[in-house]
Amino acid sequence: MRGRSARVIGGLGILLACCACAPALDPSLDLTQYAHTAWTARQGLNGITRAIVQTPDGYLWLGTEFGLVRFDGVRFVPWSPPADQHLPSNNIRSLVAARDGTLWIGTVEGLASWNHRKLTRYPELTGQNVLGLFEDREGTVWAGTFGTSGGKLCAIQRTC
Repeated sequence: MRGRSARVIGGLGILLACCACAPALDPSLDLTQYAHTAWTARQGLNGITRAIVQTPDGYLWLGTEFGLVRFDGVRFVPWSPPADQHLPSNNIRSLVAARDGTLWIGTVEGLASWNHRKLTRYPELTGQNVLGLFEDREGTVWAGTFGTSGGKLCAIQRTC
């Protein structure tokens, strides 16, 4: 009997928590009265967006299947590294903006970082599909990968 009571009380708690969120939208407004802006390929955004991050300078960076795109709030600008540097792949899967301003870029073929001057590639992740990136409290960047040898979680400042 105690187990059933606990489940009922737990269910009621969840229901109340959900109801608390209900007034988040003003019920007197029609959905058409809310502001909504959508951008498409016509404004320069090509491909499926797989990752979005905002860097400390205010730019939004979008990772698409065709490359990295910077958005300034008005227009999309495809990003290209300096002539002598290149990403492991243009198929971007994950992004993270580090506190120091470095943009970490996970691709289907490895990892790179961009610090506004230099693109750095991480050979220990070559051929790995970098599906997730995260910066912890100490500033260590972690990469979740999946490749031919399986999946792994790597601290970037150490060998994977």
